[in-house]
Amino acid sequence: MANPYKPLERLLGYRFRRRRHLDLALTHPSYRHETADVEDDNQRLEFLGDAALNLVTAAWLYEHRPEDEEGRLTQVRSRVTSTEALGEVASDIGLGGYLRLGRGELIAGGARRAGTLADAIEAVIGAAYVDGGLKAVRKIFERLIVPRIESLRLTYSSDNAKGILQELCQRRWGRMPHYRKVAEVGPAHQRIFTFEVLVGDRSLGTGEGPNRKIAEMRAAAAAVHRLERGD
Repeated sequence: MANPYKPLERLLGYRFRRRRHLDLALTHPSYRHETADVEDDNQRLEFLGDAALNLVTAAWLYEHRPEDEEGRLTQVRSRVTSTEALGEVASDIGLGGYLRLGRGELIAGGARRAGTLADAIEAVIGAAYVDGGLKAVRKIFERLIVPRIESLRLTYSSDNAKGILQELCQRRWGRMPHYRKVAEVGPAHQRIFTFEVLVGDRSLGTGEGPNRKIAEMRAAAAAVHRLERGD
């Protein structure tokens, strides 16, 4: 049987060993209430995912931000794990299209609501923990959250990775970066784009996303991170 979650798993950066964990993570309470043979929903996984995400985020910040004091670490962690931020992450990967929602919730736009999407991505992270432990959670965290943290590290007032990259490239090489499409895969409603950012013939980074804009942004964030490390 074909795996309907393959495009989603690619964007998450983690392939589930037991699909039932992801099935449950994508089951909204409204669907359980309206479906006779469904006995559970994603609320417990959401609780677990929230805790796992906070732990992994705190550990990453502790290791990678030695210059920041406790207050700043707390501020960054709160920002990247907020309902607004997680809702954006879930929207970026098209998570709403995979959610099993009750009829009323679906009509009310639950698949696009930030709170619903944030809860769902936390449930997915919880499912990843059950499926593969903290190693699985870190894979998703590194794919979806780290680029946002890197933007915050570069500038506390802007998340514009493409703009930051332009400034770095102009300063270092006197040239502007350009973007090249590497791949475009998946069905029409679940496309995954891969873009590479280059200066001349030099590749600086790649990024994936459900559209060109997001893929280029992630490529830029990867490039900025690389340049800031001195590569």
